[in-house]
This record gives sequence, C-alpha cells and structure tokens, in this order.
Amino acid sequence: MKETTVIVGAGHAAGQAVASLRHGGCTGRIILVGDEPHVPYQRPPLSKKFLAGELDMHRLYFRPEQFYPDHDIDLRLSTRAEKIDRVEQNLLLNDGTSIHYDYLLLTTGSQVRKMDVPGSDLEGIGYLRRIEDVLCIRQQFSPGARLVIVGAGYIGLEVAAVSVSQGINVTVLEMEDRAMKRAVGPAISDFFAALHRRAGVDLRFGYRVESFEGSGSISAVVCQETERFEADLVIIGIGIQPCVELAERAGLACDDGIVVDESCVTEDRHILAAGDCTNHPNAVLGRRARLESVHSALEQAKIAAATICGKSPPDIQAPWFWSDQYDAKLQIVGLAEGYDQIILRGDPESASFAAFYLANGRLLAVDAVNRPREFMIAKKLVAQGSCFDPDDLGDESKDFKQLAQQALAAAAEKT
Repeated sequence: MKETTVIVGAGHAAGQAVASLRHGGCTGRIILVGDEPHVPYQRPPLSKKFLAGELDMHRLYFRPEQFYPDHDIDLRLSTRAEKIDRVEQNLLLNDGTSIHYDYLLLTTGSQVRKMDVPGSDLEGIGYLRRIEDVLCIRQQFSPGARLVIVGAGYIGLEVAAVSVSQGINVTVLEMEDRAMKRAVGPAISDFFAALHRRAGVDLRFGYRVESFEGSGSISAVVCQETERFEADLVIIGIGIQPCVELAERAGLACDDGIVVDESCVTEDRHILAAGDCTNHPNAVLGRRARLESVHSALEQAKIAAATICGKSPPDIQAPWFWSDQYDAKLQIVGLAEGYDQIILRGDPESASFAAFYLANGRLLAVDAVNRPREFMIAKKLVAQGSCFDPDDLGDESKDFKQLAQQALAAAAEKT
C-alpha cells in the first residue's frame, strides 16, 4: 500500500502504531506529528525512576531515535496540528504548512486536569505529565524541602514514594476518603496508605484545597476551615482528561473521548483514533469505555494499524494497569466496578496478596500486590469472565493455577 498515513501525537499509541504499520506491510509515507521535541516516549517512568534520577532520558524512548530514519518515518516534532480539513483530507500545522493524508490517526492522548483556585498560578506549583515537567521538579528537589502533593492517585503516590526516599518532607492531600479510590478496592487503599505513612508521608484524606498562598511563589496550601500546610513545592495530580480539541474542531463525534468503533475508526472512515483520547467499545467490559492505560493504548494502536493495512485485528485482551510504590508492585486486571464481593487471597500484612472482585461468582477484576503469578493468570480469567467459588479463591492451600484451569475449562464448556 502506498497511501500516506499521518499520525498526530507522540505517546505510546503513536510509537506502537508506527512500528505496527511498517511490520504490517505499510510501504507508503508515514508522517508523525508531535508537539514535543521528543520521539515517542514512555510516561509511566516519569513519576518513578526518571523522577528519582535513576533512568536516562533516552531510555524513556519507545524506540531508539534511529528507528525512525531506518524505517523511513517522517518526524515533525515540536509541531502542533491545528486543523483537519476533512473534505480535502489535509492536516494544517502551526507553521502554516499542510499535509495531505489518506489515513489520519489521532493519538492525541490526554492532558492534566488543572486546578482553578486562588493562587494556582504561583511559582512552585507544578504538574507531572511530560519530560520537561520532571526536569523542572527535579531542580526543586532538595533534602528537607516541604512538598505538598494534591491527589492520592497513582501519580501522587508514586511521586510521594520517590520524594520521601530522597529526604523530602511530603504531605499528600486527598479529598476522597481513601487512596486511589477510583482504581482499587478498600483493602488495597488501606495497604498503600499504611505503606506511605510508615515511610514518613503525612497522608490526609477528606481535605479539599481552597487556595494557595505566597508572594510570587508558593508558601502554603490552604484547605477547608483555613487549615494551612506550609510548602516549598506543590505537585498537583488530580487526574487527566482526553485531548479531543482537534477532533471536535473537525466535527468528529466526541463523548469523554473521540468516539470510535471496534476498528478504531471514527465517523469519518479516513480518520482513526487510538489511546487515552478514545471512547471505544470494549468487548471484555461489555460497554464503551475510555481507558487511561498504556496497555490499552498499545492494543488500540495495533488495531488501528491493522485496519489501515487491511489485516485482521489482534485478539481483545482484558485491560491492565500497574503502579510501583517503594517495594510494592501493584498490578491490576480489569475494572473493579459493579462487584458484589471482594475475596482476599494472601495476607496484606505480608505485603503479598491479591484482591478478587466478583459479581455473582464471575471474576471482574484482580488487584495483585507483589503477586505476579496471580496477575499473569488473571489476565485470561478476566477476559473470559471465569466463575469461581469464593471459598476456593480465598483458600491458599488450593493451588491457584489449578483453580484457574478448572474455571477456564468450565467457561469453554459453556461456549
């Protein structure tokens, strides 16, 4: 195929799409447009090893820089896509030039959710989403500094773990009643809250930030009822939102993400989308979803590339996520929603356990803490909607692999 494929964005989905297109037989032009000066790179290490200074910038890159010229990829970095002309199939760039496309793949990802309270524009208040964000935060790290983190989600807690290990005084303010509430169940929340407190993090729940104080730069965070927390640095991690502005300006359907079908195609058959920016049908979840997940971005990129190349898409997998905090690795399969029972396998006190979320005996999701075996096996179990006897799941004297084989066999018989 000799068509021109233009990819907008330079994150996980873009990096995977480029590789999948070439490996899938695309011999036409591939042009990648990214508004950052970097080739596609991985974001999860930003709040972990890269923030800690343990990872070189080039090790963040999804593929080595030489991969792109070697595979005849036209990179347009530090360049922003401004407008899509769907009639002429042209993409207008911020430098005034335009690119004609046969296929346009939007991998625009997501952006941080900003706080809009008095003082939110003070120096020393930052967000963590890009390489430059981390480089700026690192410059302000020094032992004894007072860091206030707003939000106890993945990013906030990962930053807290890195920061406190470097001798920084860390306070985390979360308006919900537990950590990572949107992603995990109570047992997991309690485990990580205790882990952070033992490390010296001042973790506060039920705290809503009302304003920031300072003369030019941040000096304090003010919560409800005028409670103040002195700060030399503030990092805000209150979630992300999909980047859909380009699609909206082009008149494409958007509803908490760019609306696509099972093949990652929008309502315009020449325009596809993949990654955090999409609202897509998910066969495993049984509904439409927008997933903030590296795994989902990679899988959607493979589907989009297969669609462009006229190939069969890969099999659908259960969504999975992970977070590293201190020596605890949290690995999640599925979404913990709509469950009626939570079964713990293992003891949280041992720092090695898993939480199984069931609905009428059907496995919906698994949160595994330092339990890679359960996590790996659970990927297939959740994807197939396997059913379990709750008593068996909670009984560690029964081999989990054998229980899984029995559940998979029973599911196969029903189909």
